[in-house]
Amino acid sequence: MANGDIPAAKLRVWWAHRQWLDGGAHRGASPAQVLAATGWARSVGGAAPYLGLFARAGLRRAEVDAAVAAVEVQELPAARGCTYVLPAEDFALGLAAGAGVAESEIAAAVRHLGVTQDEVEQLCLAVSELLSDTEPLGPQQIRTAAGPAIRTLGEDGRKRGVSSTLPLALGLLQARGLIRRVPVDGRLDRQRYGYLRWDQAVHGEAADLARRYFSWAAPASVRHFRWFSGFNAATAKAALAPLELIRLPGSDLLLPAELADEFAEFTVPDEPAYALVASVDGLHLLHRDLPRLVDPRDAHRTTPASRTGRSFGSEADPSTHLVVDRGRIIGFWEYDPEQRELVHQLFVPMDAALRATVDAVETFVREDLGDARSFSLDSPRSRAPKLAALRTANRYATPGSPNAT
Repeated sequence: MANGDIPAAKLRVWWAHRQWLDGGAHRGASPAQVLAATGWARSVGGAAPYLGLFARAGLRRAEVDAAVAAVEVQELPAARGCTYVLPAEDFALGLAAGAGVAESEIAAAVRHLGVTQDEVEQLCLAVSELLSDTEPLGPQQIRTAAGPAIRTLGEDGRKRGVSSTLPLALGLLQARGLIRRVPVDGRLDRQRYGYLRWDQAVHGEAADLARRYFSWAAPASVRHFRWFSGFNAATAKAALAPLELIRLPGSDLLLPAELADEFAEFTVPDEPAYALVASVDGLHLLHRDLPRLVDPRDAHRTTPASRTGRSFGSEADPSTHLVVDRGRIIGFWEYDPEQRELVHQLFVPMDAALRATVDAVETFVREDLGDARSFSLDSPRSRAPKLAALRTANRYATPGSPNAT
């Protein structure tokens, strides 16, 4: 990413400002309001949606779960076919953004596994007839009820990650807005789901997605937008054409014209604005360009328990949760559910405001979540090397140094 004439510190704090990570000014906003204003929250079976909503608006788990139950927000296959938590106003657009992925998965199964489009469509009808609007059925219940309508795909299917035709049908029905996947216990950080019948419209143009994206993530480059959307170069170019975007001087970053005056007058505040966010938080993942959030003096650091040995500033994605201040990554953190404590490594000295932020997140995770998994396969056991490395960093920190607690 070429910043050109724009100071990196200004860009970082602007991105944090647009992400509502600027000091708690938006407390009281609803989950849907946060997601509409700052972008869809990536959901990978971990705590990221909860952590992001808490960091931006102080929302507790019960408030988020209530919004999920009321279908004010929903976990859906959206951009690139990946699951995100979306506000209701974006359900149609999100499904449209991810619709092609389900079709491509079926096309691959037709080519390589002998599946036919007709058998998938017939299975879709069978599944739709089984589901209700109110009582979700889990995958095993659907398998039992659908019986011979589901075909196993043998060893070849397992190698391709598709053991039967059921996932193909469920994916297609979700993409068409005809069913929705709901967490069995109402929580977004679990991976036990049931399915309900649904009737959600699916519509939206590539330009609509581009308009949303640049309202959340600008300044951003075409490359950033293509990463988020999954669009090829031609589709991305067509999507951006109707938008009035200006290029920042000496850079490849684009900004909506309606934000130009605000951005020009925007200054870096003197007071810190600390936040603890997930590794897949939108502050990073909307662009997926990690070095833009890393100060040069921190780029040489290695991620705790890193297996690659690469410097943090050269990584594509962080492997730990992040401590940020005005858009700059200033530390790593993880949660230890056995000790019921948050463990961190900081690049800056601890002050009272940072201590209060760390304590608030530790209390939130302990009382509301019980753990802060990065993704579905994350566990206390797999996390143990990172926790040990974070504790070691603190053990050898001298009083008053960045890592001293």
